[in-house]
Amino acid sequence: MGQQFAAFRLVLMAMAALVILATVACSGNASDSATGSAGRSYGASEPTQQDGGGESELPEPAADTIYDFDINFYQGQDIVGGDVVPVSGLRGQPIVLNFWAGLCPPCRAEMPEFQSFAEAYADRALVVGVDLGQIFSLGSQDDATRLLAELSVTYPAGYTDDGGLARELEILGLPATFFINADGSVHRQWQGPLNEAKLAEITDEMLNQ
Repeated sequence: MGQQFAAFRLVLMAMAALVILATVACSGNASDSATGSAGRSYGASEPTQQDGGGESELPEPAADTIYDFDINFYQGQDIVGGDVVPVSGLRGQPIVLNFWAGLCPPCRAEMPEFQSFAEAYADRALVVGVDLGQIFSLGSQDDATRLLAELSVTYPAGYTDDGGLARELEILGLPATFFINADGSVHRQWQGPLNEAKLAEITDEMLNQ
């Protein structure tokens, strides 16, 4: 009887191990689906500590243009050509599109880096900030404009009313940045904060492709 019980226990342990392995494999597939393949997905990977942020792999230019949405600008209307401009209306130049929020500490930390980068690359790429504070429950429009003023940010920045944007672009958290080619296709995406050096590195890579 004791030997039969021991054998039964071993069978149960083996079955439990198989269930655990199957669960891990499904999680891995979900992660692969999120980060995409062949540069076609805009999905974000889990942030990693690397040069100021976590990178979502997009080794090749995306085949499709970025999801189009309207930006209601707080500032920079003279640069973008209006108070409300769709992303598609900004095509014709490389764009560094940064998603942030007024009450997002990592966003606050990276904003001076974006400002310095925007000044240095003014004739090569357009930096645009999009406030998603209300979508992510990270502040109001007043919080956003106060942060812009406090940090003396001058590059174009605004907000969007498109509640489906985060889902369409699979933005899992803030900040998140898209590097967009002049034709509107996505070159690379970065999930997490960025510093000026990394901004310059990825933008140069986009410009020189």
